[in-house]
Parts: sequence; C-alpha cells; structure tokens
Amino acid sequence: MPNLSSLVAGGVFVAVIALIMSEKVHLTVAALLGSLVLVFAHIMTLGEAVGYIGESHVTLGLFFGVMVLVRAFEPTNIFQYIATKIVLWSKGRGNYLLLGIIAITAPICAILPNATTVTLLAPLIPPLAEEIGINFVPLIILMVIVSNSAGLLTIVGDPATFIVGDSINMSFFEYLTSMSFAGVLAVLTVVIMTPFLFKDIWHSKFTNFEQLPIPKINHPRVLLAGAFIMVFVLLFFVFGDLLPIPLSPAAVALMGAALALLLAHESKIDTVQNILKDVDWSTLIFFMSVFVLIGGLEKTGIISQISLVFAFLLGQNIFVASIVLIFVVGALSAVIPNIPLVVAMIPLLKEYLFNTGLIGAEVLQTNFSGNYPAVVLPLFFAMMLGATLGGNATLVGASANIVGAGVAELHGKTISYGTFLRYGLPITMAQLMVSAIYISIYYLVNR
Repeated sequence: MPNLSSLVAGGVFVAVIALIMSEKVHLTVAALLGSLVLVFAHIMTLGEAVGYIGESHVTLGLFFGVMVLVRAFEPTNIFQYIATKIVLWSKGRGNYLLLGIIAITAPICAILPNATTVTLLAPLIPPLAEEIGINFVPLIILMVIVSNSAGLLTIVGDPATFIVGDSINMSFFEYLTSMSFAGVLAVLTVVIMTPFLFKDIWHSKFTNFEQLPIPKINHPRVLLAGAFIMVFVLLFFVFGDLLPIPLSPAAVALMGAALALLLAHESKIDTVQNILKDVDWSTLIFFMSVFVLIGGLEKTGIISQISLVFAFLLGQNIFVASIVLIFVVGALSAVIPNIPLVVAMIPLLKEYLFNTGLIGAEVLQTNFSGNYPAVVLPLFFAMMLGATLGGNATLVGASANIVGAGVAELHGKTISYGTFLRYGLPITMAQLMVSAIYISIYYLVNR
C-alpha cells in the first residue's frame, strides 16, 4: 500500500504535468514549484535535490555549452545570410523553398538541440515569407517537424535522445553506427510527405524573390575562427569517447563554449555578459527541476512499483516490449513534453529489466559506466524514437513546437492546436510505423 511520501511525490508529479499540459503556468515555473514542494514536504532534503541534479550534470553541461557556442556567433549574421540564400536558391518555386527549409534545418539539428535551432532560424522566416507573399505558418510548422525528426541524426540533436543515450553510457560514435539511420528515415519520411501535406506551397510560384536584400556577413575573420572551433567540437563529439582518456560530449561542448566566449571577448563582437544573459536559462532550470521530480518518484518507490507491473505484463519479450514502447511513448509524447516523460521512463525501464533478470543489480547504480547487454538496447532505442517523433504530433509535444508557435504569434499569426495537428499527426503516424520496422530489423539482426 502506498505511503504518504509516495502519494505526495506522485501527486506533485501528476500536478506538474497537468499544469504544463494546460499551458496555464509556464512549464519552468510549474516544474520548479513542484520540485520545491518535495523539499518543503520533507520528501527529500535540499542537498538530496541538488544531488539528483548533479547526477545529470552531463545533460546540463552539454546544452549549456551548445547554447553559449551558438549565441556567441550570432553577431556575424551568418544565419540570416543562409536563410536568404535558400529563398534565392528556390528561384520562385514553392517546392524548392520547402526542400530548402528541410536542407538547412536537418544538418543544423544534427549538431544543435532542436529548440535552439528553431529559436535561431524561425524568426527569419516570417519577414522573408511576407516579402515573397507566402503564408509563413506552414513554413514554421515544417521547420519544427524537421528539427524534431533530425534530432535523431546524432545523440546530441535532441534533449530526449541525449538523456536516454547518456543513461545507457552510449557514446556519440556508437549512436552513429546504431541509430543515426533511424534519424535519416525520419527525415526522409517528412520529405516524402511534404508534397501532400504542404501542397499549396509546393505547387506555388512567387516572382518578387529577386528583390530580397542579401544580409551582409559581419566579422568574417571571427566567423572563420568560429568555424575552426565548430570543427574542433564536431571532431571531439565523434572521436572523444575513443581517446585513451575519453571526453564526453558535455566536456567538449563546454570547451567549445569557453573558446567561443574568449573569441567574442577578444574580438569585441559582443560582451561575455550579453552572451550569458541570452542563454536559455529557463530550459536549463526546467531540466534541473524535472530531475528532482523524478528523484522523488525513485526515492519513494513509485518507479519500482510501476516496473513490477511492466514485468508482469511484458515478461522478457524485449521485441514486443520495444514495439509497444514506440507507440505508447509516441502517444504520450504527443500530449506530455518528452523531457519529463523520458526522465521518468529511464529508471522505470531499468527496474523492469532488473525484475525480469535481463540486467544485474550493478546496472541500477548511478555510477555504473559499463556496457548494457545488446539484447536490451532495442528497448531504449524504442524510447528514443517514440519520445522524439511523438512530439511532432501536437503543438505541445516538444519544446521546439512551442518556440515556433511563439515566433508566429510575435509576427501576428496564431498556430492553433488543430492547425499543427493537421500537419503533425499524419507525419508522426508514418514515422512511428517506419520506426517500428527499423527496430524490428535491428532486433532480428542483433539478437
């Protein structure tokens, strides 16, 4: 029978999710208040709460580093320049414009978190679209969906993907060899469905694109030095784990951020204070608060109890469990932000695997740094796919969606829940089906 502590921890978590889904309270405020309620209710001490945050320092370090790295080079105007070139490249054809948005968004999201990419690129779309006489709402929706899908191309492309990968000690290189192709399939699914879902723009022509002013690239020497920093970061993302003394993506991102801050300061293109002020602190505090909330569920035994139900229902059939998980997590991610969902699911899955005898007790320890048995990996891959792609279905499914809607509203148009659903749901259903086929093949090849 549940005790008072577990009822409080579970009730607070449900209340936070309900507040986030209602959009009545900002998600960061809801999560922060919830985590502090656990401290004030003596579910955990403040020191224990900080300890739960500390256990997830890799995730926090990675995204802080990437945010600083991107923001440091904003004064160069490179992103405005690329966006304008995409419009000019389209030569007045709507299909080229849509494919250009996919082409610019996908590779950037392989390196940067998807919400960060949308924050950078989405504000560039409305003025360009209005200049050539096209409705910018479908363009922003397409960018958001591509950003979520391309987040699967690398382990650092989506917060949910990275959190799951980090929980099973997966390196950047290991992810490339086992999961990146699933990301390619997700993006290809969007490409195939774009002519049907965005048919009005796909078949449109526009004539006044040649009058667009081409933005000037500022501080070209600084940009060149920044390119060397980005190459350094990318190389160590891929090969850092293979060094005699491994370097995690978080350490590499933080070093890149430090070098970018040094370059910005010495070149005087911006101040360190301005760059740090513009970091998305709201998202980082949201992450920290969610880690505390899930710590409360773990400490009070709720995770263990739910995992027993999983073990009873699914047994040791990893294949069936993986396919079920893709669609269940995908459906949940459509209505629940995927970050708290995956943070809650990770310990639950580990407890489930322990209860069914597929992993040993040592894997449950927070300092476990070994490899997981290959037979259980499809379960975690399924969670990555469901959580990342399920967010494409609805307006509240992923943080990038909310960022895109905010940009549209700032430019005088509202992306309604129904409008987003009309584009997002068919793509999500197709992507989840393709993902299930991918996991099936992966399971059969590696069993």
